[in-house]
Amino acid sequence: MSKMKPVLGRGLASLIPRQPAAAPPPSAAGQDDGTSTKVTVSVDLGKIQRNPYQPRTDFDPEALAELKHSILEKGIIQPITVRRHGDGYQLISGERRVRAARDAGLSQIPAYIISVRSDEEMLELALIENLQRETLNPIEVAVSYRRLIEECNLTQEQVSERIGKDRTTVTNFLRLLKLPQEIQHALRTGEVTTGHARALVSIESDKLQMDIFKRVVARGLSVREVERLVRNRTKKKAARTSPGEISVTSAVSSIEDRLRRALGTKVQVKPLAGGRGEIIIEFYSASDLERLLDLIAELEGR
Repeated sequence: MSKMKPVLGRGLASLIPRQPAAAPPPSAAGQDDGTSTKVTVSVDLGKIQRNPYQPRTDFDPEALAELKHSILEKGIIQPITVRRHGDGYQLISGERRVRAARDAGLSQIPAYIISVRSDEEMLELALIENLQRETLNPIEVAVSYRRLIEECNLTQEQVSERIGKDRTTVTNFLRLLKLPQEIQHALRTGEVTTGHARALVSIESDKLQMDIFKRVVARGLSVREVERLVRNRTKKKAARTSPGEISVTSAVSSIEDRLRRALGTKVQVKPLAGGRGEIIIEFYSASDLERLLDLIAELEGR
């Protein structure tokens, strides 16, 4: 097993310069000397490269237009954050401000320059900065969690510590990525809420997920109505089960709950003919699988 990655100790605070909230306009900011870090200077917009690790994929045109208007009226209130890269800079945070500033016809923008030791740290800073600002849609959040786990080699526990959320929250967001693409798109656009999606993801059948999803969109069902639909479907399925099967189902459900609490992930116990069966333990990344193997190894050692 690989060792847990040490905490970088550089969260959102490392991206924001310690200065008054109203940063100087580009014309008043100092000029870059080409070497200093942890300074706010005026940089050419043309020398700023986009962030290759930008977690945000959806930019609202109306929100960008409003930001452009604000910049024309009041200037850039909060500097962007960059690192030195070649003869220019690479953006860490502030993509919306850069886009709006370009649309506003500005040639320069105030930027806070920090030192970043590696591309991995660059990715982690970009993801955590956006997650802590809570400006991403649910699917962008879920993808960001997955990238922190897969590309930054963090466990779910480490991700929860970095962003200040419970690990269950991280797991629930990761589960959203199992939904059909059409439902994920609706989450991105706000057509359905995270509450709707969490109710739908508890359904094992993709077809049934889509059937209920279409009813949500067509009728504007609330989250409670969707949860009620899911419960009713479950009750109907249970009603078609014989008394003996009900007893087995109850026992299986209890075992699933115990395993779910012990392993911190979704577990399915499927009884088969002849007293046989199978246990399906879900994992969401290579590091999550490693976490589960570690837990199983601990149980074996007891």
